[in-house]
Amino acid sequence: MDELFGYLLQFGSLNQRQLDLIASKATPLALLKDAYFLEAGHVSRRVGFLQEGVLRICYYDNKGTEITRNFIDELHLTTNLRGLEEGLASPEYVQAVTDCRLLVFAKHDWDGLAHTIVGWSDMVHKMTSKHLNEKLARISPMVTQDASTRYREFLDHYPRLANRIPLSYLASFLGMTQSSLSRIRKNIR
Repeated sequence: MDELFGYLLQFGSLNQRQLDLIASKATPLALLKDAYFLEAGHVSRRVGFLQEGVLRICYYDNKGTEITRNFIDELHLTTNLRGLEEGLASPEYVQAVTDCRLLVFAKHDWDGLAHTIVGWSDMVHKMTSKHLNEKLARISPMVTQDASTRYREFLDHYPRLANRIPLSYLASFLGMTQSSLSRIRKNIR
């Protein structure tokens, strides 16, 4: 629970009573490798805080090719934001790349915190903004970079992830084939 509290306190101040309330709403969840936290076509009804492990966000394009869009590692939140807020079915999957431990909040409990904790909505807004900015910072350069540069930047920004995720997922995320990524890795070593 301390990891969650540390994460939340980056975005605002909370007293012990508020932290206890938040803790009372969180449910531990163990997710085995390859299991889904959220499946495409389902409406997100929970928010997860990843304590241990790696998740990936993926979808299938119109040719049926699986595309990895993002990775989520420890000490980050996961949900389908549009689905959570608007009740829309998710177009993507959130899948465990490794065995994972999460703290999970049901949507009604997460929303209920805004009615109980002054400033909670502002904190959630700050969390969402930080996540979106991180996503843009990661995706924007990928459009103009060559494959080797994309891989090197991934290693620079996410050194703890490179050896924890399958090569096929990383290649998909970086927008290249697995054999291209293998060649790049060989040349970098």
